[in-house]
Amino acid sequence: MLKDDLIGCGAVLFGDFTLTSGAKSSYYVDIKKASTNPKVLRHIGKEMSKHIEGIDMIAGMELGAVPIAVAVALETGKPYVIIRKGERTHGTGKQIEGDPVYGKRVLIVEDVTTSGGSTIKSVEILREAGATVDKALVVVDREAGAIPKLAEMGVNLIPMVTVKELLASQK
Repeated sequence: MLKDDLIGCGAVLFGDFTLTSGAKSSYYVDIKKASTNPKVLRHIGKEMSKHIEGIDMIAGMELGAVPIAVAVALETGKPYVIIRKGERTHGTGKQIEGDPVYGKRVLIVEDVTTSGGSTIKSVEILREAGATVDKALVVVDREAGAIPKLAEMGVNLIPMVTVKELLASQK
């Protein structure tokens, strides 16, 4: 099971942590530890590929979601795009790297969701570029409000593992 791979590779840590959302937590899910492990990354790609029906492209925001997007793309043969967190003022200046998303049904992949902030930002960027976005996948959902917030935007967030499942395994 994916949760066993996440625990086994050392991606679940306990201590005092500040999350991207600013929230404090007694545990941390270090998905970068998992996504830099080829076996675990392959498993993530396989699990997420089960949810690809009807999708034209995959999208992941820099940095954490990029290896996940690559893994799903390699597993499914679907192209992917990288969403930049901010606008670039050099080079091409693009916020979305890869083929155009206009008119495409795009699946967002994420590493960990808490409040859903980065996923919401990804949805907004992609929709502004003309993409249809109605589904997102996340390796671990911390069950702190992301699913209902995204549902309000018409996006179904599907976790591969919930934090409840991860923490239950640690008891």
